[in-house]
Amino acid sequence: MTTADVDAAPRRGRLASHFDDLEQQHQSATLGMWTFLATEVMFFGGLFASFCIYRFTDPHAFALASRHLDIVLGSVNTFVLLTSSLTMALAVRAGQEGDRKGQVLFLLLTMALATAFLGIKGREYYEEFENQLVPGTHYSAAALHLPAGASADLVRHTQLFFVFYFFMTGLHAFHMIIGLAVMAVLAVLAHRGRFTRDDFTPLEMTGLYWHFVDLVWVFLFPLLYLIDLHK
Repeated sequence: MTTADVDAAPRRGRLASHFDDLEQQHQSATLGMWTFLATEVMFFGGLFASFCIYRFTDPHAFALASRHLDIVLGSVNTFVLLTSSLTMALAVRAGQEGDRKGQVLFLLLTMALATAFLGIKGREYYEEFENQLVPGTHYSAAALHLPAGASADLVRHTQLFFVFYFFMTGLHAFHMIIGLAVMAVLAVLAHRGRFTRDDFTPLEMTGLYWHFVDLVWVFLFPLLYLIDLHK
């Protein structure tokens, strides 16, 4: 067996049997990821459209409810998540260069930032739970300081805002948790030298997914937190 055969053996080992070469496998994975992200865009797009329809039905109620959200924590979380996109991009770049230590470092940094985001979001959820703003039988609009003599419709519409808020941000957090789990596996594989200049497809596909998750938040933040500024 020649030296070239020895060098090529690991690459052949990572090539699925139904592909001709790594390039074809990479292109197939990329197509699959973009197809998946397209379905996610349609899913979140439907949620955003529904939110906007109900918001324009009663913009005053949605603005009153939005005022209770902590815009400072929301802004910090936006910065944290955008920074995580940078570290994820650097992890992919390290994969392209075959830099094992860089892959592990930037994956761990991305995971740390994602965990910080979820921790801050959990703090917000706790405050909203304490103020009885979780939709349901125990919902109370007292913390919103509604005008005296506020109608039952106004109260119902503020609760509807929080239905959208908890569902959309909770769904976003769920996607982040999935991303965290995937990155944890990738960090272990990267530490073992799994990704090389010739084959770093899993890193790249995870990077695409993570950038999409960040992009969803870029839309969620103004949609939920900044209503009162552009009502």
